[in-house]
Amino acid sequence: MRKQIGSCLLELDVGDISLEQTDAIVNAANSALAGGGGVDGAIHRAAGPLPMQQTRERYPEGCPAGHAVVTDAGRLSARYIFHAVGPIWQGGRFQEADLLRSVYSECLRLARELNCQSIAFPAISTGAYGYPLDLATETALLQIIEDLRTWQQPAHVRCICFHEGILGAYGRVLERLIP
Repeated sequence: MRKQIGSCLLELDVGDISLEQTDAIVNAANSALAGGGGVDGAIHRAAGPLPMQQTRERYPEGCPAGHAVVTDAGRLSARYIFHAVGPIWQGGRFQEADLLRSVYSECLRLARELNCQSIAFPAISTGAYGYPLDLATETALLQIIEDLRTWQQPAHVRCICFHEGILGAYGRVLERLIP
């Protein structure tokens, strides 16, 4: 599914984010930036040791939820990896929505600062962090759309879904937000 937002294209697809040929890909990282399973593990396996080496050197204190840091992409087709730390779902009582909005906005800000024309996002916090998919999808898409309308950059944003069920959730929300 594709939607035009001003001069920008927002696209939803199923795939392996580590194979994306965008300027930047977003890694759903943990706050220690220590690697892990899921999206994080797949990206680090595909990228090789350089991104992990750079996170250890540049960000020894890690990264708090709601923020993102950048490394080179190693062996990936992308130029950069944005290591984005989403919130752990705790029932919505601890500003999880604000933190999730912030992490998407931070990644889009990094993309603008680094002159990225394209970026690919996973469904941040919806795996091991337990954020309900429908809530996370709405929060993510609302923030992406708001940033694109405000800044008209980057030109191409892709939301890469791990499977068809996630794509269906994204598609339903996007169709409601931009018929």
